[in-house]
Amino acid sequence: MKRSIWIGLTLVVFALPYRTLACTNFLVTRGASVDGSTMITYSADSHYLYGELYHWPAALYAPGTLLKIYEWDSGRYLGEIPQALQTYSVIGNMNEFQVAIGETTYGGRDELVDTTGIIDYGSLIYITLQRAKTARDAIKIMAELVAEYGYFSSGESFSISDPNEVWYMEIIGKGTDLKTDKKTKKVYNANKGAVWVAMLIPDGYVSAHANHARITTFPKEDGKNSISSKNLDKIFNPEVKVVYAHDVVDFARSKKYYQGNGDDFSFSDTYAPIDFGAARFCEIRVWSFFKELDKSMWKHFDYAKGHNLTNRMPLWIKPERKLSAQDLMHYMRDYLQGTELDMSKDPGAGPHGLPYRWRPLTWKYEGKTYVNERATVTQQTGFSFVAQSRNWLPNPIGGIFWFSVDDAGSSVYTPIYCGINRIPESFAKGNGDLLTYSPTSAFWAFNKVSNFAYLRYDVMSVDIQKAQKSMEDYYAQMTPIVDKTAQNLYQSNPEQAIDFITDYSVNTANALVERWQKLFEFLLVKYIDGNIKQEVNGVFQWNEYHGAPAEVGNPQYPDWWKKEVIDATGDKLLVP
Repeated sequence: MKRSIWIGLTLVVFALPYRTLACTNFLVTRGASVDGSTMITYSADSHYLYGELYHWPAALYAPGTLLKIYEWDSGRYLGEIPQALQTYSVIGNMNEFQVAIGETTYGGRDELVDTTGIIDYGSLIYITLQRAKTARDAIKIMAELVAEYGYFSSGESFSISDPNEVWYMEIIGKGTDLKTDKKTKKVYNANKGAVWVAMLIPDGYVSAHANHARITTFPKEDGKNSISSKNLDKIFNPEVKVVYAHDVVDFARSKKYYQGNGDDFSFSDTYAPIDFGAARFCEIRVWSFFKELDKSMWKHFDYAKGHNLTNRMPLWIKPERKLSAQDLMHYMRDYLQGTELDMSKDPGAGPHGLPYRWRPLTWKYEGKTYVNERATVTQQTGFSFVAQSRNWLPNPIGGIFWFSVDDAGSSVYTPIYCGINRIPESFAKGNGDLLTYSPTSAFWAFNKVSNFAYLRYDVMSVDIQKAQKSMEDYYAQMTPIVDKTAQNLYQSNPEQAIDFITDYSVNTANALVERWQKLFEFLLVKYIDGNIKQEVNGVFQWNEYHGAPAEVGNPQYPDWWKKEVIDATGDKLLVP
């Protein structure tokens, strides 16, 4: 999710086509969850991303093995690095130790992209997940990877969680300054590496980020609670709550971004200054989540709308109530309802109340520029998840990767335990792609339903949400039963427990896709040609002679739409 800076919008649209103003992460600590789990969410929103469930099995490698690095967005080959001797199993964005990582791209200053770097943000996530046992371990690995091999991407924010802690990290490169070594004559980047800050979210609090840098000032090194990268090994001290690149301030001074003594240094204001687009397209998604958990957040609505950029929100808040995984699924479906910016309530929604706008995000009329709102839920989502880590269960059972493909508003989060050893065929990589339809693919099954529903969203969404709630309620009821059964098996036979949670995850996911294929058939029959056929509990009704369908409904357009048509056509359509 590329860059949120308004003034660079045109440049971004044309120069960085793969991920633009996308992705939303919510972060929940143990003390803020209903059951003591940690949770992070992530929506991978891109018009170029195919929704599938990644899997890297655990493996052992011989010394000297090299790992080829390809940019996650484009597939471009970037180089190779030494492979770790041992890697861990990864399912999606969660590994076998319940470590999970999500991201959003904020872009920041264009000149800080390192074109010589080998590690892009996607590779950084998935390499780290294969090597880390805790969130702190992940931060250390990420910092070391970009320092050693260079950071290829633009500014990025990461959510990093394990069963006990949730961290938030922001990173940006140092640009490209090519030099030639006098002895070897080799060209190298004198600015290789990145500047970054990582902060522990206090227990009992929640945070969020959505394509804009949110870390402002932070405690500098005090030898106890805050450390720099010069003392990176101290990150495993539980008292450490802030870690940062040792040159994060000095580098800003060298680039003349900042000239202070360091006390008032703000990472966000320095490396990704806030502007209208960053607030209206990005921070508004954070605000919309926060406002549901803290009524006082309405005082920041003017900031979220891009009108008062000095009224910035806190990095984290203490919620007025504790959250479940199902709550987060609900918030991932937010389209600014309950606010004046609800896209389903203005004429742009059409007569059927569609809460989406097709891209681009801005449009012009008579020399003025207007916006399409960028809400949390969006039509171009490749996949999204709620990663839930639970420290009272064995790792393979404790981590549930609630996974969804396509538009979260009309999709379902299916439970995938982090310890499984195979992937559901319907979600597997290679089962179709953006240019190849597959009848067994989850991505295409959910897209059939959502894209059909966009035609008559007001009525079709009711049926979809009914099915959605039914499935997710069922999964929530099954979770404690599956947990207990798996835990009992694990005590005597861990391999059998792994087989059990694998079979459950795979069969549940594949059955969901079959259910959604049937839902599409149901919607097609019920709403074909703009009609609505009568049905009772999913059974279509015949007339009294059983020779034709029962009376077919022809729903009326809303009065506001009728008036707009009359105003535009005058008496042309009037019956005399």
